[in-house]
Amino acid sequence: MADAPALAPAAGLGLKPEHFGDAVRAPEAGLWFEVHPENYLVAGGPRLAWLEAVRERHALSLHGVSLSLAGTEPLDGEHLRRFAALVRRVQPARVSEHLAWSRFGGGWLPDLLPFPRTTEALQRIASRVAHTQDALGCAIAIENPSHYLPLPGHEWDEIDFLRELVRRTGCTLLLDINNVHVSAHNLGFDAAAWLDRFPAEAVSELHLAGHSSDPALGPALLVDSHDAPVASPVWDLYRRFVERAGPRPTLIERDGNVPSFTELMRERALAQAVLDDCEVPA
Repeated sequence: MADAPALAPAAGLGLKPEHFGDAVRAPEAGLWFEVHPENYLVAGGPRLAWLEAVRERHALSLHGVSLSLAGTEPLDGEHLRRFAALVRRVQPARVSEHLAWSRFGGGWLPDLLPFPRTTEALQRIASRVAHTQDALGCAIAIENPSHYLPLPGHEWDEIDFLRELVRRTGCTLLLDINNVHVSAHNLGFDAAAWLDRFPAEAVSELHLAGHSSDPALGPALLVDSHDAPVASPVWDLYRRFVERAGPRPTLIERDGNVPSFTELMRERALAQAVLDDCEVPA
């Protein structure tokens, strides 16, 4: 296999199996794709062959959803072993994970759950991030979570917590702009002011996605559902950050109500236009 293509400061797409042929044939310069590694932790077979074919043509990012880095139970050693084997095989341009937990009592929960940002949690998570990076043989990017209700017990401001995690581990940050908008709406803070404080120097990737209103509470509660186009307020926040920080690799996420590849590429073009408009600060 050829050396891994670099992840350029360009726009990419979350890749779905139904778009495999389109992805392999897509000629756009800088186009890259992201997948959840949990779907490819196998020794061989058609699924892995498909991923390798895409990887031969385009840069690839692995975005984990089940390491449970913020959890209290030991990291799953077998999962890490298989994850590391996939990293060695496809040589992704980037690996990322969520600042959340999903494992408890030997079982897995189908969500990315919050935690109190205490000093104890910071120490534990930093150790787990460092262990993961050692196991995978590369630095990882940590994504800021979505918030749905106030959680008691925080000792750290969220941005300060993330900044300190970067300092202690050498990881980078994956800034999800939709998560910022959803959290600001649900908790009642100023999304633009929050974004202006975010440490741009640590950001290695940006995510854009759609959201929806909660089925029971309606627009009073927004859900990071990834089942709709990127909303106008999220585009505004995205441009605001890129104008300040300069272009970063940007992913369009779509996990529900997945449209055609052509429609996703049109949305990808909107993100690419923002990146093309914004020069890197001198």
